[in-house]
Amino acid sequence: MVGFKQTLCALLLAVISGVAIAQNTTNSPYTRYGYGQLSEQNFGNSKAMGGIAYGLRDGSQINPLNPASYTAIDSLTFLFDGGFSLQNTNFSSQGVKINAKNSSFDYVAMQFRMRKWLAMSIGLLPYSSVGYNLSKVDTEGVSEDARNVVTYSGDGGLHQLYAGLGVKVLKNLSVGVNVSYFWGEITRTAYLQFPNYAESFDYEDLTHMSVRDYKLDFGAQYTQQFGKKHKLTVGAVFSPKHKLNNDAYVQKGMYANTSSGKTLISVNSQDTIATFGTPNTFGAGFTYVYDNRLTIGVDYSLQKWGSVTYMNQPDAFCDASRISLGAEYIPSLLSRSYFGHVKYRLGAYYSEPYYKINGIRACQEYGVTAGVGLPLPGSRSLINLSAQYIRVNGQKNYMVNENTLRLSIGITFNERWFFKRKVQ
Repeated sequence: MVGFKQTLCALLLAVISGVAIAQNTTNSPYTRYGYGQLSEQNFGNSKAMGGIAYGLRDGSQINPLNPASYTAIDSLTFLFDGGFSLQNTNFSSQGVKINAKNSSFDYVAMQFRMRKWLAMSIGLLPYSSVGYNLSKVDTEGVSEDARNVVTYSGDGGLHQLYAGLGVKVLKNLSVGVNVSYFWGEITRTAYLQFPNYAESFDYEDLTHMSVRDYKLDFGAQYTQQFGKKHKLTVGAVFSPKHKLNNDAYVQKGMYANTSSGKTLISVNSQDTIATFGTPNTFGAGFTYVYDNRLTIGVDYSLQKWGSVTYMNQPDAFCDASRISLGAEYIPSLLSRSYFGHVKYRLGAYYSEPYYKINGIRACQEYGVTAGVGLPLPGSRSLINLSAQYIRVNGQKNYMVNENTLRLSIGITFNERWFFKRKVQ
């Protein structure tokens, strides 16, 4: 127990550090739209396996993307998991190239069994992130002195704190639900200036939104054993469409530029009524496990963003979909060699994000993943390392292409808590 408390303190410190730097998680221009970049919300093993999760059923790993998986945990185990990522992204559009580096807090969660048929998980996850700074120079039909520059910037994001229950209703069938407290703030600014005038006026248009609401996610898993070495698990998830409670305001400011500096002339802030929502989400997948050493899985998800209203616009987004493939291999469960117990993982995915620009889908996304689960000597705990290469292709030549390399690390503390020691 002492060892667990020490490692728990270390992990909490790492999480606090992650939260401190979590405000700068993306520089993608696509986060100018909607809620920004949606987080994957999968944990260490799933990240390295292309993001598959709906059919994953592993009592030594937490899987919040399907709460029915919680019942896989045994009665003696307590799981505590945390992770963060580092990424490097190259952006390119019409011959212009820039680079950005970011870090992010990914997740922190715990899981334990409450009854033979009931298990629980509690965790903190990011839902989306916004971070961009773009400038546009107006050169059409104006003299050089009259040219203006508009700078678009934004930051913020949404988060969720969940508590979930998994219930085993039959020997091979489990269902589950996550109830999340959903909150966050996003600020977007457009700043107009005339840099070639010695004395001019600048104009700022700021939009701010904050969300405080709840979110529900449901899941089910059915597992069938075939002989001694073959097992198939089929999973499904559903998240209902939900209108989000929010506060929003618009602020307009004017600044005077003179030889003595910039001076605020006027500012006007006004609350506004805005409609925001989350979509109906459907997902299904399966995993095949051979001899408890080889796992192969496929997932498909569909988010009906096209029917969600955002900032009072009913057609602000496109439907989003994703298909994922993944595998995990353990060389030998009986080997005395350390590397015989290492979990080797591989995966790939294709997705169509929800961004819409000028009435059309903005981009497509491809990714390949790989990683390992490294056992900590003398314990059942794991260090999960993964690498993801992500390619985002803009649908038009004026849209941005992105190439991202993301490195993630997660630590799963697997402790035996609920047993009695016998002393003779």
